[in-house]
Amino acid sequence: MLDKKEHQYEKAVLVGVVTQNQDEKKLAEFMDELEFLAFTAGATVEKRFTQKLTQPDSKLFVGKGKAEEIKQYVIENDINTIIFDDELSPSQLKNLEREIEVKILDRTNLILDIFAQRAQTSYARTQVELAQYQYLLPRLSKMWSHLDKQKGGIGMRGPGETEIETDRRIIRDKITLLKDKLKVIDKQMATQRNNRGKMVRVALVGYTNVGKSTLMNAISKSDVFAENKLFATLDTTVRKVVIGNLPFLLTDTVGFIRKLPTQLVESFKSTLDEVREADLLIHVVDISHEGFEDQLNSVNQTLEEIGAHNKPMIMIFNKIDDFSYEKKADDDLSPETHKNISLEEWEKTWMANSKYPTVFISALTKENFPEMKKMIYDEVQKIHIARFPYNDFLFQYFDDEEEI
Repeated sequence: MLDKKEHQYEKAVLVGVVTQNQDEKKLAEFMDELEFLAFTAGATVEKRFTQKLTQPDSKLFVGKGKAEEIKQYVIENDINTIIFDDELSPSQLKNLEREIEVKILDRTNLILDIFAQRAQTSYARTQVELAQYQYLLPRLSKMWSHLDKQKGGIGMRGPGETEIETDRRIIRDKITLLKDKLKVIDKQMATQRNNRGKMVRVALVGYTNVGKSTLMNAISKSDVFAENKLFATLDTTVRKVVIGNLPFLLTDTVGFIRKLPTQLVESFKSTLDEVREADLLIHVVDISHEGFEDQLNSVNQTLEEIGAHNKPMIMIFNKIDDFSYEKKADDDLSPETHKNISLEEWEKTWMANSKYPTVFISALTKENFPEMKKMIYDEVQKIHIARFPYNDFLFQYFDDEEEI
């Protein structure tokens, strides 16, 4: 199903709209993220197009004049791909391709393509394939003429590349078969979770690219793939970890993202089950990201949607080594930028007043790891004592810098 071959970088432009529900600042954040998604998928962004509309145009997403402006730029600059920041309806997709005559992708298709590139195991590939078919089904009539004209590249990995005669009935049959296959695997994974015994389960959650895998490697001394790209890893990793002399299971899960395609939420049910069935969540936040508050809220919203928002949680604000902020215009006393804020200063911020235990760290440099280790130990021990009230004397925390 997936194209393993390396592909050349494609030239792309991005398109987004300012609406009554999305102001210019919010759109800029989404477009920055979309550009990072495009880079992760294998594209270089040549230009961004934005337009103010009450709501996206029902026919072309943007107005007729803006569509003509984009078309002219695409022709003059030999652009391969146009990527829209929101999910396009089947009719919008069809109209845009007829109007501009190049490959049109939306945010959902782009994320699905990245997942198709990153899926390593058979299970992850099956999950992605199901999500792709669910996305393709309502767009089927458009896709065949599109695929006949455009071969390969971003958004083109996956089902439907080879056989134009595939129809809706066959796609529905494939979706049914994939769902059945995932049900079998889900049962197997549920059995694996049950077979782990009564050990406390801890799950790392957070926005994509906040440093969960780097933190997983540091805590568990494992070698989970970590990269400065979105969705660097899709496959759930579970490791036995011992802090002090208290053992527990630590799980690294797929990162969340704003506007996460509903197809992926459904197909990655078992991955999300690792979060739902965890005893403790460690919510990792990239404090150096300009939009970290929105990312934090997006993760909390997703946790609520999957019924995991009431679990015990630790807040870990990561990447304090990479944080900086701009000097205000009327501030003549501070340097141009202020980097590496002290831990004492971090602990006076509003983030430290969370209802959850909170710690500020750098997973890369391991700054403030002793406090983080102690915090994880304390929370795991609470759960362990509640589960085994008669053997808490067996565990005693000690701070061993060589352990991590």
